[in-house]
Amino acid sequence: MSVSVGATAPLIDPGEFPSWILHEDEQLLVVNKPGLIVCHPSKNGPWSSLVGAAREYCGRPVAHLVFRLDRETSGVVLLAKDGATASRLQKAMQRRQVGKIYLAILQGDLGGSVTVDQPLGPDPDSCVTIRSKVVAAGAAGAQAAITHFEPLAAGGGFTLARVRTETGRKHQIRAHALWLGHAVVGDKLYGPDERLYLEFARNGWTERHAALLPLTRQALHCAEIDVGAAHEPHRFRAPLPPELADFCRARIGVAPTGLGDSAGC
Repeated sequence: MSVSVGATAPLIDPGEFPSWILHEDEQLLVVNKPGLIVCHPSKNGPWSSLVGAAREYCGRPVAHLVFRLDRETSGVVLLAKDGATASRLQKAMQRRQVGKIYLAILQGDLGGSVTVDQPLGPDPDSCVTIRSKVVAAGAAGAQAAITHFEPLAAGGGFTLARVRTETGRKHQIRAHALWLGHAVVGDKLYGPDERLYLEFARNGWTERHAALLPLTRQALHCAEIDVGAAHEPHRFRAPLPPELADFCRARIGVAPTGLGDSAGC
């Protein structure tokens, strides 16, 4: 999918939407969401969000997001066609019975596998109210968060990493990556200057963004969802999208498709 890089989320082409579908049955619609598409309904009509597009495609008044991805994160999204399926899968997630594997391109050379077991909470020093940070256990708003980072390839000052989350906190991977000193490439909020996030919201992509960020969106992709016993079939995978795969080839010197199924490619 080719989308414009601006403050306003792009509209979804109804003719293109079926090509995003990874699996469909009577209960579930599984979609490979492109980056820059919002999940939740917006005021700009049904084709301005993933949920709205799913409702139109299925001809149903309601489509339930089992979980969401940030606008700039691509990859596997589960939408339930009925409330009972949504409730069952959401409860499975709360019980940590749903496995999530992400691929992330990180700044710098991540020398080896590492687990970050650090609580996350609001960042009181940030000018962006939604920003999270690693905080002390017991701090106001602190929530336990565990993220596993595994480097798959490194080069040119970047690392392609396989990331597994045990918890599902807001901005968990991005905040933990920053705490490690290896921010997600292209991240406007957790990258070189958080003001880029506000500037993008007001003015879209600018020359300052281009000078500070090597990608127009954050290099984070949900590559695999495993819902275990909660649904059959239970494992859904989405390949790394072209813009991230091209970056890996050009800047890291690796072809993501050669990394095997464990990378989610």
